[in-house]
Amino acid sequence: MGRLFGTDGARGVAITELTCELAMNIGRAAAIVLTKHKKSDGKAKIMIGKDTRVSSDILEAALISGIMSVGADAVLLGTVPTPAVAYLVKRENADAGVMISASHNSVEYNGIKLFAGTGFKLPDEVENEIEALILDTPEKIAMKDGTGVGRVSRLPDAAEIYTDHLAQTAKPGRKKLRVIADCANGSASATAERLFAKLGTDCTIINAQPDGTNINENCGSTHIDKLQSRVTEGGYDLGVAFDGDADRCLAVDDKGSIVDGDRLIAIIADSMKAAGTLKNDTAVVTVMSNLGFHTYMKEHGIRTVCTSVGDRYVLEEMLKSGYNIGGEQSGHIIFLDHATTGDGELTAVQLISLLSRSGRPLSSYNQEFADYPQLLVNVKITDDKKGLWDKNDAILASIKEAEEALGTDGRILVRESGTEPLVRVMIEGKDAALVDKYTNMIADTVKKEFC
Repeated sequence: MGRLFGTDGARGVAITELTCELAMNIGRAAAIVLTKHKKSDGKAKIMIGKDTRVSSDILEAALISGIMSVGADAVLLGTVPTPAVAYLVKRENADAGVMISASHNSVEYNGIKLFAGTGFKLPDEVENEIEALILDTPEKIAMKDGTGVGRVSRLPDAAEIYTDHLAQTAKPGRKKLRVIADCANGSASATAERLFAKLGTDCTIINAQPDGTNINENCGSTHIDKLQSRVTEGGYDLGVAFDGDADRCLAVDDKGSIVDGDRLIAIIADSMKAAGTLKNDTAVVTVMSNLGFHTYMKEHGIRTVCTSVGDRYVLEEMLKSGYNIGGEQSGHIIFLDHATTGDGELTAVQLISLLSRSGRPLSSYNQEFADYPQLLVNVKITDDKKGLWDKNDAILASIKEAEEALGTDGRILVRESGTEPLVRVMIEGKDAALVDKYTNMIADTVKKEFC
């Protein structure tokens, strides 16, 4: 059996791949590993949050059973964003946290993300320990009985506590903004209306009617085109779009143009630098960031540090080197002064606060960027082909051909997704025609070999 955990927890088609039995065992093993040094006397306390998927209730029940069966208490947070779990675990002095979500994926998927009592996602070695307990030495999972089993309780005001925290990070200015927020029929549906009201914005909330089946369905940060139309047609100052668990945010400026994670990081980092709050005048991003982003940052006197794709690697670099902003082009942005993980609503708060203070339209910031043409093609592969793309001669030959054609005027990034059965092919360069040609050539080769 392969690894349970990818770059963002365990994930798969709910019930058939990410089964109830597996969820129960993850609950058991995580409770044992994460509560070795519990914070207080008595039973360990593990918090559980979830998104709006129809399968989240079933997996929550399985996790509760697993956690309680080994003697830990489960504290239910209800429907909240992923970063709310990270925040509340630390604030409420819990020993660990679990979020049930498949983030931006469609409804048939679900996932389990784990947080330590510090509010940070788990490092690889701790996930490996949990995985080994489940797969290699399940006999070491000791069940409790009688009064040794755990109890279940709820934190009824979890969403309110979290949104109050986010609102307190704002430094609003004089301009009252008209904002439209797309909640992706996901976790932000439980928090966005209260949050934006506390910010004093004139905010329209859309796609906040989850029914268990419509999360990320033609809405949210993965389908931002409809928000673009709504912003321009309604004369809004900006739009913000979240994904299913609200740990990422993309924006739309007043002219209907997308403001991706690169641009959000650059705009906010520049503001932080001017205020003297940008630590070491540095932002951390991944290898996916556009060359135009790096040009902008250099022109504004901000250093950039690149990591592998994945917000956990961004966070590791931030913690290691003492930086306080970092993230991904996809919209996962970490503000380490306020949060321990990527937070879409916190990003929106910081952006709105900046625009309210400056009085400038978002489009005026967005127009300062000159992106290199960039194309990303995702190729779905079969499970038996996972981990093999970089050992396939035909794929490697197509990459070499593209590298020779692009020379120093472009770059190629081919990688396998850590959360889905996909190979991602991305090329960036000065010549849009060449970018399009060779991205599709490599993608077609992957399809031919692996589909």
